[in-house]
Amino acid sequence: MLFNSIDFVIFLPIVFILYWFVLNKNLRVQNFLLVVASYVFYGWWDWRFLSLIIFSTIVDYTLGILLEKEENEKKRKLYLWTSIGINLGFLGFFKYYNFFVDSFVEAFTFFGQEIKVETLYIILPVGISFYTFQTLSYTIDVYKRNLEPTRKIVAFAAFVSFFPQLVAGPIERASNLLPQILQKRKLNYCQSKDGLRLILWGLFKKVVIADSLSPIVNDIFANYETHSSPVLIMGAVFFAFQIYGDFSGYSDIAIGTAKLFGIELMSNFKFPYLSRNIGEFWRRWHISLSTWFRDYLYIPLGGSKQSKAIGIRNIFIIFLVSGFWHGANWTFIFWGLFHALLFLPSFLLGTNRKYKNDASLSSFNILKVFSNVYNTLLTFILVTIGWVFFRSNTLTDSFAYLKIIFTDFSVENYIHPNGYRIIDYFLLLLFFLVYEYIIRNNERNPIAFKNRYLRLAMYILLVFLMLLFYDDGVDRSFIYFQF
Repeated sequence: MLFNSIDFVIFLPIVFILYWFVLNKNLRVQNFLLVVASYVFYGWWDWRFLSLIIFSTIVDYTLGILLEKEENEKKRKLYLWTSIGINLGFLGFFKYYNFFVDSFVEAFTFFGQEIKVETLYIILPVGISFYTFQTLSYTIDVYKRNLEPTRKIVAFAAFVSFFPQLVAGPIERASNLLPQILQKRKLNYCQSKDGLRLILWGLFKKVVIADSLSPIVNDIFANYETHSSPVLIMGAVFFAFQIYGDFSGYSDIAIGTAKLFGIELMSNFKFPYLSRNIGEFWRRWHISLSTWFRDYLYIPLGGSKQSKAIGIRNIFIIFLVSGFWHGANWTFIFWGLFHALLFLPSFLLGTNRKYKNDASLSSFNILKVFSNVYNTLLTFILVTIGWVFFRSNTLTDSFAYLKIIFTDFSVENYIHPNGYRIIDYFLLLLFFLVYEYIIRNNERNPIAFKNRYLRLAMYILLVFLMLLFYDDGVDRSFIYFQF
């Protein structure tokens, strides 16, 4: 079920009313409703894959209890690796089986030997990368004795399948989400109001920013050989905003929807295109995934506490795994490698943690203002080059796309696939950037004007823009559903 669909518009109020006004007397029944609602939400796409979520829930619930009871370290490690093996086994089969088979065949072909290996028609279950990592974090935390396992199967099932963030995050930790599910919740008017504002802002980013740019991006990347540098630059920049509006829009709607049910999810984006270096970008982009890799892979590997060589090794591992997490394509792996190379200089110079404050321009120091603007633009340019690899179908397409950018400077008049004015999209992005800068310190409440008339004007403007830019012919699914 899509957040931006009529189905969800009907689904959400029904669940909300049942949750707060019918079943609110009994926490266990309330949590059971969350489980049922989450299974309906997920099963709306394909009910058959509910078996994976249910199986993963039962496995990790059981192993969590066994880990708590067991004192023998060898058996505890066996339970942990059972969880890791099962969860990553499902993920590996559905997401990477054909990739490994094709790569295996290509490797032999490269050395002059032809072999035939059958690939399978495998449908990738939506959200499998997200809920797999979520359940893994629970088992790992229980193994480390950082978390006590729950014996309440309904609450644990609600944690695994909580529908607002089930298919595209944020990837929650059991230490944050599970205690909220286990405790009695009360309807909070202010929390619900903030949630509705976040939902509206997320829908704006999805419908107006991401979906309106989608036809242009698709057209340019599909026909990049016929265009010159300025048009390809526009395509890359538009994709940067498309994927940001699409993914952060989903996260905003997920966080806002969770607020309606009295639950606070972690922030997943903090205005990443205001970053002044790659280190800051990754503290602001897909925060739930980057911190997951930091806590469950980077630090266990030794982090940066040991030698520089080990630190460099771990950086490359993290970014390559992050790229591979996104999809079974060499383009994603190279995208991860590209970001590792971008991150490396700041790591070696010790500037990767330099920028922790917001990128404010309100300074009397003109040199500081110029430095912030320059570093922000440079970071955005480098990130956008990386997005070319992320968006392209093959590495060959990626390099060919970039080659044209740096070699063909001829001027052409690009025509929108549907005949709309291109200048309107630049004005839209300018408005979006200025507004994001204004609210840069408040990503969880983007329409929190103290003046009620300003709030009302903003509500009207966002709704008007959604009606103006809505295109029924655009694929309304979220980009990260494929990951």
